[in-house]
Amino acid sequence: MNCTICSHDHASSFLHVKDYTVSNETFHLMRCDHCGYVYTDHPPTMQEIGRYYDSSDYISHTDSSKGIFNKVYQFVRNISVAQKFNLIGSYSNLKSGHLLDYGCGTGAFLKFAKQKKWTVMGMEPDEAARAKASGAIGSSVLSPSALNELIPKTFDAITLWHVLEHVHALHETLDAFKSILKENGILVIAVPNHTSWDAQHYQQFWAAYDVPRHLHHFTPQSMHQLLTEKGFFKIAMRPMWFDSFYVSMLSEKYKSGSINMVPAILNGIISNFFALFQPGKCSSQIYIYRQNTN
Repeated sequence: MNCTICSHDHASSFLHVKDYTVSNETFHLMRCDHCGYVYTDHPPTMQEIGRYYDSSDYISHTDSSKGIFNKVYQFVRNISVAQKFNLIGSYSNLKSGHLLDYGCGTGAFLKFAKQKKWTVMGMEPDEAARAKASGAIGSSVLSPSALNELIPKTFDAITLWHVLEHVHALHETLDAFKSILKENGILVIAVPNHTSWDAQHYQQFWAAYDVPRHLHHFTPQSMHQLLTEKGFFKIAMRPMWFDSFYVSMLSEKYKSGSINMVPAILNGIISNFFALFQPGKCSSQIYIYRQNTN
């Protein structure tokens, strides 16, 4: 297949990674020889992918606080929603506006933004998570299939918090975002970064590969190339410091079969230390781009 980012037709084997969450199947990651973009080879189709999310362990679709991973996730989420909201205000230069959270999960971020007087809309493919999010914000959360039905130039900000890596129709989705953003509207995308220290350390056990649910495995370079070609320009790139710890906890479990908190915390610290001195090397990165109206 041709590369999603640069259309080059040659790729090399990158890694073989197991799905530890649902199926225990192994999937092959390929790397474009031209631009370095990594993708999951022969992933399930949109019609087939649903069963790979069918697990109580798939944490973004549940509000459960049972077990250490859920507790850590919920704790970090409660802190990060405020940080995410502040980031939107800072880069949009707005105290209120219209926000679309695409892949909103159970709606925690939308609920917070609504409490801060933003007009919010959510989209979420999982039916159960969509129902929870609708209850959280008091209005209907839509299926992503309705994206092309939205009115052009509606939103001041569109956010995707660990969502773009899941999207099958990558180019069509980004084109739709460009259409529905207002002039000078911002697009905020958070995704894992496989050039981080923790990714290099854990290799095939790195939890953020999350095959086959993650179709795309971005780097700052491949993300920038994709978004600039879609008519966005870069405002900023920000690290997500908590992700290295959570991902290292899961990676330790995948690697050894048990939860090893001490090495997970240590490896999270090491990864963040390297990222302090090498921008763009954090376990997950937030990319803030603006609608290019030229």
